[in-house]
Amino acid sequence: MSSFVGVVVSDQWLQSQFTQVELRSLKSKFVLVKNQNGKFTIEDVPSLMVTLKAFSALLTEDEIRQILGESYSDMSTEIDFETFLRVYLNMQGQATGKLGGSKNSSSFLKASTTTLLHTISESEKATYVTHINIYLADDPFLKQFLPLDPATNDIFNLAKDGVLLCKLINVAVPGTIDERAINTKRVLNPWERNENHTLCLNSAKAIGCTVVNIGTQDLVEGRPHLVLGLISQIIKIQLLADINLKKTPQLVELVEDSNADVEELMGLAPEKVLLKWMNFHLNKAGYEKTVANFSSDMKDGKAYTYLLNVLAPEYCNPLTLDTKDPVERAKLVLDHAERMGCKRYLSPKDIAEGSTNLNLAFVAQIFHGRNGLSTDSKKISFAERMTDDVQISREERCFRLWINSLGIESYVNNVFEDVRNGWILLEVLDKVAPGSVNWKHATKPPIKFPFRKVENCNQVVKIGKQLKFSVVNLGGNDIVQGNKKLIVAFLWQLMRFNMLQLLKSLRSRSRGKEITDADILNWANGKVKISGRTTQIDSFKDKSLSTGLFFLELLSAVEPRVVNWNLVTKGESDEERRLNATYIISVTRKLGCSIFLLPEDIMEVNQKMILTLTASIMYWCLQHAAEEGDAALSPSNGNGSTTYASDASPAPSISGEDDRSSLCGEISSLSIDDEALDTTGSSQCENENTEIATV
Repeated sequence: MSSFVGVVVSDQWLQSQFTQVELRSLKSKFVLVKNQNGKFTIEDVPSLMVTLKAFSALLTEDEIRQILGESYSDMSTEIDFETFLRVYLNMQGQATGKLGGSKNSSSFLKASTTTLLHTISESEKATYVTHINIYLADDPFLKQFLPLDPATNDIFNLAKDGVLLCKLINVAVPGTIDERAINTKRVLNPWERNENHTLCLNSAKAIGCTVVNIGTQDLVEGRPHLVLGLISQIIKIQLLADINLKKTPQLVELVEDSNADVEELMGLAPEKVLLKWMNFHLNKAGYEKTVANFSSDMKDGKAYTYLLNVLAPEYCNPLTLDTKDPVERAKLVLDHAERMGCKRYLSPKDIAEGSTNLNLAFVAQIFHGRNGLSTDSKKISFAERMTDDVQISREERCFRLWINSLGIESYVNNVFEDVRNGWILLEVLDKVAPGSVNWKHATKPPIKFPFRKVENCNQVVKIGKQLKFSVVNLGGNDIVQGNKKLIVAFLWQLMRFNMLQLLKSLRSRSRGKEITDADILNWANGKVKISGRTTQIDSFKDKSLSTGLFFLELLSAVEPRVVNWNLVTKGESDEERRLNATYIISVTRKLGCSIFLLPEDIMEVNQKMILTLTASIMYWCLQHAAEEGDAALSPSNGNGSTTYASDASPAPSISGEDDRSSLCGEISSLSIDDEALDTTGSSQCENENTEIATV
């Protein structure tokens, strides 16, 4: 497996100001202009800068030209790439000044990360270091490096080999990574380190982190703002994991006993549920204000005082409310919380300054320590009846993570609630089928009038018909009403369309053949057979897949070093099958594939998830061969089977990302030269294409 080589800048400080994704994007734009004009001059900068998202809304072309004129008397001066980067940073400073940039920027990664604000909060760093020291103190491998000193850069240095981040993901969502797949040695070679970071990023996506503009090279270099941003997301997911009706059915007390109110609660983001919980108790305590955020509304410490007094009156200090100094009041609040058993992560100054991330973490800690909710069995039973069955929950999770991985503007917290106004589905459709949405006829949330939601959803169904989806019995109102079975069926077709879209874009070079499940199945069987193994499957419903052995043989066939056969079981018992399934998922992510299935999907042979897993491995293999410049992936097996080949030029990502981590594994990015595929597969496989009516 070849290791990724990023854009290298001779000035280390300059390189540290950019992510690899940003460097590659800027380098490609720089080279394009240089190739067109024969050289790149200061005069070329304004027209290029205004095309960049970071500047387009902040500085005009004339403003950029005026700023440059103050430093360069001759606009025809030719510059190299590094000088261009310095000019870029100078423009950032000007744009930040125009924005009135905050000194204390949040380190949570958003849908897209720019270098406009690369400062990190020392308070947040100290908090996350404390969290790591507590939760990973007993880890067999990491305990030799702990505790970390929050006053140093130990956290960034330790993160460079990927082990810390992988372990932290497992703390946040236990069982996400099979730790047998993590390379744990005191000194790792570059290939092993890259594997760990690839495993980390793909696993982070699988628990809901947004990692659009971060690559393995950024983690290898220990970029502080990116490492801290990823860590903060992971910790946030851990702290908010139980703040939902499924994990904490007592939350039903926050609403009236009606289906509509409970459904509304189920659709709220965990942060919103936490605010609703906090205001529920503040109202009971007689606090007159409504807390709407975790920053300015928390600065004076009064909300905390009322909240803790109602949750733990036995530890109440009557002096807290009488104290005039916000910092002193915050100190008394923290003393109160500590007596309740809440871990002390933030300082009085953090509360007084209104640190959003740290206040959110603190309120979550209070919730976990003592939520003060009723244990009324009738209400809890009502909440449990409202939650989904196991299969529906698993499918909702898969589609939610897949949608969030596409990099659309909206973030999905609950698929069945969030898609009901149609907007998110329109965003996804526009991502997987660019130009398909008529935005003039779409209404963006918040949507006051119900008929506007129906209009959005009607357009979703209309586009589905145009894309030849099976939408029998599906109307826009079904989506508005939250019909889960029909929504799941439509989303599966969207995911499938996304998986096959790049194949269609390659048809101009391959006689326009359509790729079927049979082609993917034949490729997998052929790959395993050519590797010298005998396991074969009849379909993606083949019960033998439950042992996991076929996938381990397939993974070993595409990359022999990735599977440690000493860790593989025979798959004869449920426990052995689970061990194999968890290992398969981690090894596949370690290889470079972004997948969202669970071990149960392999053990129970979920046809849809099995198909996406196989397609993702197939894409990685073909893409890897294209990068290596191989014309053929496998020789003829001597019995007339087709040779599989890949196109010499990698296909673009359907989501528009340049990042190879997005290209390599996304279900959305399957690319094959179908001239080399055997499309004569068995009729049995041809009949297994999943339709909406059968989901």
